[in-house]
Amino acid sequence: METVLLRTDHLTHAFGSGDTGIFDICLTVARDDFIVLAGKNGCGKTTLIRHFNGLLMPDNGRILLNGQDIQKDLTLARKKIGMVFQDPDTQIIADSVFDEIAFGPENLNMDREEINDKVSIALNMLDLSHLRDRNPATLSGGEKRRLAIAGILVMEPDLIIFDEPFANLDYPSILSLVKLCQKLHQSGHAIVMTTHDVAPVITLATKMMVMDKGRIKAEGDPVSLAPCLESYGVKNPFTPMAQAWAL
Repeated sequence: METVLLRTDHLTHAFGSGDTGIFDICLTVARDDFIVLAGKNGCGKTTLIRHFNGLLMPDNGRILLNGQDIQKDLTLARKKIGMVFQDPDTQIIADSVFDEIAFGPENLNMDREEINDKVSIALNMLDLSHLRDRNPATLSGGEKRRLAIAGILVMEPDLIIFDEPFANLDYPSILSLVKLCQKLHQSGHAIVMTTHDVAPVITLATKMMVMDKGRIKAEGDPVSLAPCLESYGVKNPFTPMAQAWAL
């Protein structure tokens, strides 16, 4: 029997500005899930995931983490649910790779020795040790993405959310990121990934949800749902070109 990590209960958030809101979203994320949240740009995917750790608050509904409303302890929610934004530059603030990864633990007032140990582990896992003293502004797009992930991993999250992680990456960087996501999932992290290009991860996902106009329109086995994707403005990954992504 699967253990529910996160659940949304009739989540609704309507923007007055005309941006795409979300409407009556009920979903669950199990501890062993790798969920692909598919949908064309502007369908509400980012709005939805920003509710998971309280970056946005719903007009109606609740987000439950291990059965508890996240609003009761947002600090815990943001520790246990890490988010890698589409543009990593928006979440990188320190002057060195090491200091960027250490930022979260420092704000939790961890012991210095413990912080150094955790940062070293994250540096090694993300293949960033040789860049520890570099200014993040000098890194490539793929390196910045790995740095953002390292800054989340050091907090020991249960769930990692990726928002359009393949945006602006070249082919080798995409392959490297896919393999890293697979490794993270196999090591015990639940993953939710928003994307309008499911081809790189279709064979890794345990579940796919398809969004359109702020609502979840379909949910189930990724391979079985693939034929319906084009009706929601998403490429069917099982085309000759998409097969190049097979790992």
